[in-house]
Amino acid sequence: MQQIEIQEYAQQLLETHGDKAIVVAAKKACAFEEAGNIKEANTWRHIEAALKLMRGPKVS
Repeated sequence: MQQIEIQEYAQQLLETHGDKAIVVAAKKACAFEEAGNIKEANTWRHIEAALKLMRGPKVS
């Protein structure tokens, strides 16, 4: 998956799931890792990372 596709998918996930989007992406990545599908797991890890960048730094 190209970086632009990852960004677009992350944006759609954020619009659909809101604050829970990162958790959704992480769970999908874990499921693919457990199934042995490393390529898909890596894609979901990239989506998770893109979502974290979109969220920005935590404010305390």
